[in-house]
Amino acid sequence: MAVSKNYLNRFKDVLRDHSLRLTSQRMAILKDIMENDGHRECDDIYSSLKRKHIKISRATIYRTLDILTKAGFVWKMDIGDGRYRYERRLDQSHHDHMICLECGTILEFVDQEIEKLQQELTRKHGFQLTSHTHQLFGICKDCQ
Repeated sequence: MAVSKNYLNRFKDVLRDHSLRLTSQRMAILKDIMENDGHRECDDIYSSLKRKHIKISRATIYRTLDILTKAGFVWKMDIGDGRYRYERRLDQSHHDHMICLECGTILEFVDQEIEKLQQELTRKHGFQLTSHTHQLFGICKDCQ
């Protein structure tokens, strides 16, 4: 997936707000994020860019991922193993995750009953829901 002009302009605005320039490295990170659907660590992105012969440091990737997270371009996931995963947020529909504690597999799911129950609970308690993260931890079928 190419980076749309709309997303590129938003990215430029975010960088300008942080007094940063749009460099070829930052553009490569954004493009790599937009082209991949997975739940990826910084090292996965680093390896992907290295395979494309893009000279970049992990520090640049981490700093750019922090900016992309704050700007809503990516989700930063903590699955409890001390390493963060990043998932493209743009052009993604809402979903939740089941995470295997043995192999690290992350399964995405949508359950309308859970969504409905969340809405009912927030309404019952006078709580205005703006977002949520639902992660289920356990052991997948293959690891049991």
